[in-house]
Amino acid sequence: MLDTNRTSRGSPTRVNAAHFCPVSSQPIPTRVVLLAGPSGSGKSSLAARSGLPVLRLDDFYKEFNDPTLPRVTGSADIDWDSALSWDADGAVAAIAELCRTGRTSVPLYDIATSSRTGRETLDIERTPLFVAEGIFAADIVERCRELGLLADALCLRGRPSTTFRRRLVRDLREGRKSVPFLLRRGWRLMRAERRIVARQAALGAYPCAKQEALGRLADAAAGRCRTPRSRVPN
Repeated sequence: MLDTNRTSRGSPTRVNAAHFCPVSSQPIPTRVVLLAGPSGSGKSSLAARSGLPVLRLDDFYKEFNDPTLPRVTGSADIDWDSALSWDADGAVAAIAELCRTGRTSVPLYDIATSSRTGRETLDIERTPLFVAEGIFAADIVERCRELGLLADALCLRGRPSTTFRRRLVRDLREGRKSVPFLLRRGWRLMRAERRIVARQAALGAYPCAKQEALGRLADAAAGRCRTPRSRVPN
């Protein structure tokens, strides 16, 4: 559970309020923290650890028979790591409805079969903050900012080798795809991980490790929401 009395660096000292949303006597509107990062970077576990309501953006993947699905260059594999394999419009609409009403209908997606198996209602009541996590979260940072929905946008980063191992263990355990496909994808993503993080940072997601991400989530939960700016990691 988040400690909202601490700053993003874990210090109880006074913070620079110029970086945060102005204090108002009006009820705090619902905002979203977009949590991006490479596949296997720990987004789902971090979101669960925050104790905040969570919208799973991966449930907005397109289905296997969608003619607009992209392919990996030089391969027959579907490129599930391209944002073109994902319904950004549906994701933004769900976020906007959650911020406006506290509930929305979301698809249930089965990654193993690449298909939607139904829908469910996500009800966050009038919680002032929730997390929307997924590998394409950074692709909707600007749209959420323009709509006035954004509290913060984060990109989890770590060692590519650690991400590779965590992703492969998870995908094998859950039977997400065939072993050859998972190995090909995992190797490709490990080599591309630093470029993935740099791209997400350029789209407006702040790159950080888990502890700093938890601190920024605590800031947002306490009403100290930030305006993310594009930043390329060192």
